Amino acid sequence: MESRVVIHKPGNYDALTLEQYEASAPKADEVSIKVAATGINYADCVIRMGLYKSANELHGYPITPGFEVSGEVIAVGSDVTGFKPGDKVLGMSLFGGYCSQLCLPQHQVFPLPQNIELIAAAGIPAVYLTAWFALHELAHVRAGEKVLVHSGAGGVGLAALQLAKRAGADPVAVVGSSHKVDVAQQYGASAVIDKSSSDLWDQAKSISANGYSVIMDPNGYSTLEQSYQHLAPVGKLVIYGFHSMLPQGTGRPNYLKLARDWLRTPRFNPLNMTADNKSVLAFNLSFLSERRDLLLAAMSDILHGLTDGSLKPLPYQTWPLADVDKAHHAIESAQTTGKLLLIP
Repeated sequence: MESRVVIHKPGNYDALTLEQYEASAPKADEVSIKVAATGINYADCVIRMGLYKSANELHGYPITPGFEVSGEVIAVGSDVTGFKPGDKVLGMSLFGGYCSQLCLPQHQVFPLPQNIELIAAAGIPAVYLTAWFALHELAHVRAGEKVLVHSGAGGVGLAALQLAKRAGADPVAVVGSSHKVDVAQQYGASAVIDKSSSDLWDQAKSISANGYSVIMDPNGYSTLEQSYQHLAPVGKLVIYGFHSMLPQGTGRPNYLKLARDWLRTPRFNPLNMTADNKSVLAFNLSFLSERRDLLLAAMSDILHGLTDGSLKPLPYQTWPLADVDKAHHAIESAQTTGKLLLIP
């Protein structure tokens, strides 16, 4: 029997239940993977709270969260040609990753680069795809541009710093505590703004008086308006989350706060945007599951960068699958850096 985490209905940390199940054989186009590690993303916590739109629309409850895994191939379907039992791989899952074994369509499975540790590989797909899509597909980042990355020591932030630097841009990280400064610098930030000890926007302006060509913002109402104001002409604000609206370490949303923060969220007027010569872009990676062309192009580029060393896996912390509640509490605390991983 295998183990997986199931959320039967939205709730607090106790909504995460560890259950036994019998693994299924792979279908014709599927690869069966013995999971070595599963990546944790903040979106998984939002799924647990019942606030993740794609989980409600594409899956429903009960649900096993998890968008990414690494592990070893144990069986392949009759139509699979690129993998065989024993291969080390990483995979993208549209939910279902918090488990010890799963089957994935072969186009969502990728060979492990030889220079990448198997456990660390589980922390690659979701954050790198998010950062890649934001910077390359939406913002079209170019050499010489100033890029401001909020949550710069988190998973997406560290991936974005590297991708921006690889493109020849000049990435600036924003972090929320002093212990995160070093890791942001190690992963490519030319400057780091520690908003726990200095004024974020004063520092941002002193670093780039003319503004930023790209600003990546997962915070929501707390920074969106000022992020927009600090764009350079023809600058692009890329939105991929609303973390400041959600609880930090309590596990359960405060619906009065959610309503208040929703009312405080900026509404961007297209007439003003045209006059300001600025753009606002937004996306949810899980709703891109049908755009296989985009995801495969992104993963191909990311894996190439990991293989040639121009990109590197992120620092990580691990929890046993049975301690998934503790891992969710940790990622919601906003005190972690890099990736959090579950080990079956």
